[in-house]
Amino acid sequence: MRPYRLEIPQADIDDLHRRIAATRWPDEPPGGGWHRGVPLGYLKELAEYWRTGYDWRAAEARLNQYDQFRTEIDGATVHFLHVESPEPGATPLLLTHGWPGSVAEFLDVIGPLSDPRAHGGDPADAFHLVIPSIPGFGFSGHTREAGWHPHRVANAWDELMRRLGYDRYLAQGGDAGAVISLELARLRPERVAGAHVNMLMAFPSGDPAELGDLSDSDRERLAKLSRFDDELSGYMKVQSTRPQTLAYGLTDSPVGQLAWIVEKFHDWTDSAKVPEDAVDRDQMLTNVSIYWFTATAGSSARFYYDSAEGLRQALTGHRPPPITVPVGVAVFPHDIFVPIRRLAERDIPNITHWTEFDRGGHFAAMERPELLVADVRAFARSLA
Repeated sequence: MRPYRLEIPQADIDDLHRRIAATRWPDEPPGGGWHRGVPLGYLKELAEYWRTGYDWRAAEARLNQYDQFRTEIDGATVHFLHVESPEPGATPLLLTHGWPGSVAEFLDVIGPLSDPRAHGGDPADAFHLVIPSIPGFGFSGHTREAGWHPHRVANAWDELMRRLGYDRYLAQGGDAGAVISLELARLRPERVAGAHVNMLMAFPSGDPAELGDLSDSDRERLAKLSRFDDELSGYMKVQSTRPQTLAYGLTDSPVGQLAWIVEKFHDWTDSAKVPEDAVDRDQMLTNVSIYWFTATAGSSARFYYDSAEGLRQALTGHRPPPITVPVGVAVFPHDIFVPIRRLAERDIPNITHWTEFDRGGHFAAMERPELLVADVRAFARSLA
């Protein structure tokens, strides 16, 4: 394991600013709004702020507060933060981001989770944190071979925890991080004490009986799932079928990369009009900047390509092997998928912790860090 420190060359920052200034902008049909994609006026203003107002060095310094490392696992480079709690009895906790996320999405939860005493909490709730970048994402850099799907990442994460000396630990994640955390619990029940997720995919099997007497709330959730498939899943279909073609535009154009990611912050969060209603603008741009500076638009999209068969099986009613360790679920109402509990328990009968929130969306650690922290703590306490 090699210590790692973020030091983006100034020439790369200058190149980003030059490219933004030289953007060739498209036109926009009358009416504007978000229904066709990111509005032109909004994106121009945000891109100009990225060029002239956003401070990457401040974000870099914030990440560099924490010990970071790189190591090689199964032929891939793995970057991770390792934040050891000052509390000697802290529980090891593995946090996994998704797409279009990064390790930066956890910045607001690191302190409260690792050092609750310093944040007005109970020191008994402390965690030693391991926060890796998925191979192909961010500072893990490009993958050198195909096949980095959730099963393989889960195996790599267990090896990472073994190398760090953690024999028993919890796993937590959202988006792809939720899929990876559940797969890790499925693969290593002797080492994973429990898995907590803040996005859970639970699809109808096709049997009409399981949808026969849904509540109005559950019918709304089913309609949301249908809307995702009809209107909002285009990114997934492109990334899972033609990631290489997509990579050329996103790797060459920072505004293209910005639009591709910012749209998700609008569609998947508790935002009234613009993403910044739900997520801090600078923190969102830090996330985008990580994809840009590492040129990992294409390699992160390949994760969808490599995971496509597993997703297809889930959508067609295939059920994976059972998870035998406790599972906790935090449900945020503006997430991409808002699970119907009976379908979730059909797939994971040993869900032992289920919390429904009245606010928040997909990027819980950025939108509602205090709610996520409290729920992770409550789940961990339930396992004691």
